[in-house]
Amino acid sequence: MLRNVKIALVFDWMTNMGGAEKVNLKLHKMFPKAPIFTSIYNSQKMRGFEKADIKTSFLQKMPMAKEKHQLYLNLMPYAYELFDLSGYDLVISSSHSCAKGIITKPETLHVCYCHSPMRYAWDNWHEYIREYKMNPLVKRWAKKKIHKIRMWDKISAERVDYFIANSKTTQARIEKYYRRPSTVINPMVDINKYDISKKTKGYFLAVGRLIPYKKFDLIIETFNNLGLPLKIVGSGIMEDDLKKKANDNIQFLGFVPENELGKLYSECEALIFPQLEDFGIIPLEAMASGRPVIAFNKGGATETVVDKETGILFAKQDTLHLKAAVEKFIEEKKKFDPKKIREHAKLFDEEEFEKNLSKYLQKKWAQFKETT
Repeated sequence: MLRNVKIALVFDWMTNMGGAEKVNLKLHKMFPKAPIFTSIYNSQKMRGFEKADIKTSFLQKMPMAKEKHQLYLNLMPYAYELFDLSGYDLVISSSHSCAKGIITKPETLHVCYCHSPMRYAWDNWHEYIREYKMNPLVKRWAKKKIHKIRMWDKISAERVDYFIANSKTTQARIEKYYRRPSTVINPMVDINKYDISKKTKGYFLAVGRLIPYKKFDLIIETFNNLGLPLKIVGSGIMEDDLKKKANDNIQFLGFVPENELGKLYSECEALIFPQLEDFGIIPLEAMASGRPVIAFNKGGATETVVDKETGILFAKQDTLHLKAAVEKFIEEKKKFDPKKIREHAKLFDEEEFEKNLSKYLQKKWAQFKETT
């Protein structure tokens, strides 16, 4: 594939493992010789990249950068524009922030795998400013500066030759904010890492970073009310506040290794997923383990969860609707077939992702060479 083509990968900050980072790891496996350009890299948190040729920006040496990359968001556009990519034929950026803003030569093809236009710059920016814990003076400063980030984001999108969207939801947002077409190639799940358990253990599960838009406060409020066992996997800036709100039926597990997480998925009653995501890999991991997903009926979950077959979708992000969805699941849980749920997850297997992406890149490279 793409023999004799000099390829570079460009990623947003590499400080925590999440859905986008799992795609990044797959890209690294597909192109192991390609160097990775990124703003900040925390090797302790990013397993799988030990042998990668990683080139970081000047932000790598800034105080607290590996732990709190958010402090340097206003410098990231400059950091990515400083990268010298003049020696590469094909640059693949994986971006939900500034990675797509790199500057390439006319002779270089730039394909961006877009997880989302900048969430904190566009439709979610009011929520980000309001809900994130930060100094009031910083909030005031952020409100004044966000329009400059927004302008840069729009301009930087014009530097991309072709966009790939991770979902139809993201595709619509790329069209809305960047006025650019895109092709949908869904992210993937490694089916072979997950198994169906012989027996569930009565608890519900929530997985992800403990940050405002993931809606863990809604999960806790609902399960405080229900009194049902809930396990939460993940950490983040809301962790302390969430622990204070949670009753004894809720257990915080923090970071969990992948093999242990697979066991947690397979033995739970269902995954709780109330956030609005552009795609969302976590529901696929639960379904690969044969477990249903109780999800908000908007965004990426609508493209992966089949209502009443692989999970239950609810209409509003509030306690009333989430509680009703959980109670409905309890009433009807015998209808959910773990084998059928896992079969559905196979539609998003890694092999399918690699096949679709390889075919797309080859086609675009051939078209590009015809015109340069």
